Amino acid sequence: MSIAQLIDPIGPQGGPAHLPTHGDWLQGRTLYGGASALLSYTAAVRAFPDLPPLRAAQIAFVAPTGPDIEVRREIVRQGRNVAHVRSEIWCEGKCATTAFFIFGTQREPNAVHAAAPVEEWPGSPDETETLNTHKAPTFLKTNFEIKRAQEARGPGDPVVRRWARLQQPTGLDPISELILLGDVLPPGAMRAMQRQGPISSINWSFNVLDPNPRTQDGWWLTQNASQHADQGYSSERLRLWNTDGQQVVEGLQSVAVFG
Repeated sequence: MSIAQLIDPIGPQGGPAHLPTHGDWLQGRTLYGGASALLSYTAAVRAFPDLPPLRAAQIAFVAPTGPDIEVRREIVRQGRNVAHVRSEIWCEGKCATTAFFIFGTQREPNAVHAAAPVEEWPGSPDETETLNTHKAPTFLKTNFEIKRAQEARGPGDPVVRRWARLQQPTGLDPISELILLGDVLPPGAMRAMQRQGPISSINWSFNVLDPNPRTQDGWWLTQNASQHADQGYSSERLRLWNTDGQQVVEGLQSVAVFG
């Protein structure tokens, strides 16, 4: 289902909204985290269209998001170069997602250091195996195409790496598309779990390395890697690269591991 149909109800005025295609973006009983993040971002940029490019975000997935929501957003501070915007989704009178977006103008660089190239290049998406997602969560099998991007299978090192893209052209700007797609994979800790059980994203913090990212045919290389997992939680590093192997997003996420 087109992502445009999900975000169309988000107007510049904020307030109540109904998401008619909510069911196509479910992860369990709540809206998929990337979709919640995109709704929050869309609310911010539609309310304040003159913001500079997005540089970073901090998002907390507080409670399940249903089809009937209330959107709240405000500029916390707007300086000469950087603007801080809070954007929230409320559902049934409770905060479901709270996001803090940081927008910043481009300046003459005083430090230049390129992100390291991707390790163990998996080959282009055209050269890799398409994965069957019929048992995946609704949002994934309905909206995304996934291809293998690592040799490892089954239990092992807690790293999950895949090529991913949306099944249909979105019409989204590249940053919105990356927000929608950046949380698409299960955590790397899944490959270290001793038994099957549910998993749930708690938050997601990321930096945008390129405010004008480009890739080929909509494909992005995405990787989740557990840095530490214990006591029911995993600290995950999330990264995205384009088809030229250039990193475009650097992220961190806390994940609840049940079972």
